[in-house]
Amino acid sequence: MHRGTCTKLVATIGPGSSSPEILGKMLEEGVDVCRINCSHADHATIKKIIDEVRRLNHRLGLHVPILADLQGPKIRIGDLPGASLLLEEGQILVLTTRSVDAEPGSITINYEHFARDVKPGHKVLLDDGKIALKVEETDGQENVRLRVLNGGLLLPRKGVNLPDTHVSIPALTPKDLADLEFVLQQDVEWIGLSFVRSASDVLELKHLIRKYQKTSRVVAKIEKPEALYDLDNIIEEADAVMVARGDLGVELPLEQLPLLQKKIVRKCLEKARPVIIATQMMESMIQNPTPTRAEVNDAANSILDGADAVMLSAETSTGKYPVEVVRTIKRIIQHIEKHHIPTEASPSLSLSEGVPPERRISEYICRNACMLANEAEASAIVAMTGSGYSAIRISSFRPRCPVFAFTPNRSIINALNLVWGIRPALYEKFVSTDHTIADVKLWLKKNNYVKPGDLVVHVASIPMEERGMSNMIKMSYI
Repeated sequence: MHRGTCTKLVATIGPGSSSPEILGKMLEEGVDVCRINCSHADHATIKKIIDEVRRLNHRLGLHVPILADLQGPKIRIGDLPGASLLLEEGQILVLTTRSVDAEPGSITINYEHFARDVKPGHKVLLDDGKIALKVEETDGQENVRLRVLNGGLLLPRKGVNLPDTHVSIPALTPKDLADLEFVLQQDVEWIGLSFVRSASDVLELKHLIRKYQKTSRVVAKIEKPEALYDLDNIIEEADAVMVARGDLGVELPLEQLPLLQKKIVRKCLEKARPVIIATQMMESMIQNPTPTRAEVNDAANSILDGADAVMLSAETSTGKYPVEVVRTIKRIIQHIEKHHIPTEASPSLSLSEGVPPERRISEYICRNACMLANEAEASAIVAMTGSGYSAIRISSFRPRCPVFAFTPNRSIINALNLVWGIRPALYEKFVSTDHTIADVKLWLKKNNYVKPGDLVVHVASIPMEERGMSNMIKMSYI
């Protein structure tokens, strides 16, 4: 029947996967979204990947969007006196913001206000939490004296996490602003905002996108404990959310992550915000041709939690087996979806509180379309949509059949490919309701998405030519 799966797959494109041959195979195996990590790619490389994805889209008849992931205010230590530094428990270390060569026993850090923002007793974690230190004292200007709690071998330019500290770095660094301008020029469909702390960070990025007169949508990455205090507002303002378990798992106790993942997914479904589960999904496949059993269970549980998409990072960007890992995770998704194992994350099909009056009719239509499709065992739900809202809302109820989003808006066709169960297509006629429904049914049959005797549920607005909010449901036979 239809290509791919309801749960989408985001793959990071890097040195291990950017060749036309490998990238083409990955898309053929079922990659739904291509992510570019701006932390590790210059503008020439970014453009080359974008151009190749779009060429493959045209050749293969796909709608794979680009997710350009901004680096954000990543804090790192600087170079070390030697190739590495062995830190032992109880040792005193000085972190300094001075640009001059550090004195023996001190290391530079790229966080200008580090000495001002940290306080005695705060934890400082290095290299994804492998090394832990505690602030002993700070001069409030340049130097911070720390004691090593858990030692280890430290390498240059490793990342720094500050779980106890309110970081005063802007959400968008000068590098981010330069990268943002460039990727907006390429009309990327999605932009990832790293280290989101509050909804105002999302609003700032959206303001800049509007300033450039572009339509890219924002993925808010939840990877800072601070974000959890403003989670509802972040979800409200973002176009999609990513549960970035790497840094989040460093700054929070590990045992909190599983329930937190489920909580974030649930909130996103209730607000009809696509949600991506990311980090260490198939980590062992960076070096090995098969995953661990624990990784298979983790991927399966992310699907069962109700995620719109699961994401591969180093597995495809620098790993040895980018095509194999895509094939493997797609098999896992297909097996889970084949057996229709229900997810507890799906929102209730009763009308939720807080729906604005102007959205209530559309809300009822989308919810009841899902109920009707599920009860009648329909083969498809068709949403005629101008903004993509009704298709995304229908998707958030996780119906048991694919959602086909027909839209005249070329800028959102690829963007919708990130969303659970949605198959986007361009449709520009909108002559009349009957004509449009007949057209759509013919297209579905011609492309082998449905067969004679199948039931299809249609959602649209009447009069159709006004392209307003959804106010009609119709069921038809093929």
